[in-house]
Amino acid sequence: MLITLHEIPGIGWQTIRKAVEYGGWHTYGRFTPEAWSSSVGLRPEQAEAAAEAFHAANETLRNERFAQLGVSVITRFDEAYPALLKQIPQPPWVLYAIGNTELLTRPAIAIVGTRGPTAYGRRTAEDLAERLSARGLTVVSGLAKGIDGFAHQGALLQKGGTIAVLGTPIDKIYPPENRSLYRDIAYGGNGLVLSEVPIGTPFHPGLFPLRNRIIAGLSLGTVVVEAAERSGSLITADQALDMSRDVFAVPGPISSPKSAGTNKLIRESGAKLVSAVEHILEEYAGRLPLATDGSVREASASQPDTQPLTDDESTIYRLLQDQPRSMDELHELSMFPFGLLHAVLINLTIKRKIEQHPGSIYSVR
Repeated sequence: MLITLHEIPGIGWQTIRKAVEYGGWHTYGRFTPEAWSSSVGLRPEQAEAAAEAFHAANETLRNERFAQLGVSVITRFDEAYPALLKQIPQPPWVLYAIGNTELLTRPAIAIVGTRGPTAYGRRTAEDLAERLSARGLTVVSGLAKGIDGFAHQGALLQKGGTIAVLGTPIDKIYPPENRSLYRDIAYGGNGLVLSEVPIGTPFHPGLFPLRNRIIAGLSLGTVVVEAAERSGSLITADQALDMSRDVFAVPGPISSPKSAGTNKLIRESGAKLVSAVEHILEEYAGRLPLATDGSVREASASQPDTQPLTDDESTIYRLLQDQPRSMDELHELSMFPFGLLHAVLINLTIKRKIEQHPGSIYSVR
């Protein structure tokens, strides 16, 4: 019944709170608009919508639809609901998830930043995410262009994995160029895609600040890597501060507009300056069962892995040595089935032979 109420357009968080406090879920299907107005205090248009929705609700069909999409639905009262998220102001009543929901039980760190990072920002986000993931921390971000995407990619390379929180319904990929990354997170076994937006909800930019509170709420701390003075990622940092969570910032050149926001966080908001992953980990020493760092190479993050390539990997690698190519181009040139090609590209990325760019473009490192 909570899911039905959550999915009614025009019914917000506070209205659902009133209904939850009123109780009597088993009787809601029999409520008339007048009963909704008198018992829960809904406005006339809300009461009409609620009565109609509960009258038409078919839980069996809804569960079949979720099953077809591979969606797990977690309500505020389910055991699987993340404990940290319960502590924030206005925690989501319902979460939709695709992927490894076990990640919701692990300690997590958020990494956010600009959609147009420099090479310094890209490398820093990916390296920090990989090293945090190697220590067993799950990396949370928003699947946006730029820093978010590189953080997800780095975290997928290690055991901690990653959670992508969407500002769209769980089955809608935004931005479209992150489609391949979405698949890696949702179906690769080491990631989770998460949203509170009901399926079928039209795209609306106002949903993204709501997404940001979930990113901060799931995480022990938030790391900001490159953010302009008015960057949306600073909203996530502010929300983390409001939740009394840790905030970290990677400093940048004083002449770079892309670092103006992060430098200001350090200067004015007390964000902890981060120039190495140890500056984050030391905040949680003794508080978390962090894994040893043996699975992360001590060499430079730009140094490729020395593991030998399979024949299939060698074929794709040679094609990319000529020039960067899209997945469709690689499919056409190699004649590999998409499933095999996708697996080969993931393996080459893990071996640090290639890197992925927006639009599912791949190039050698």
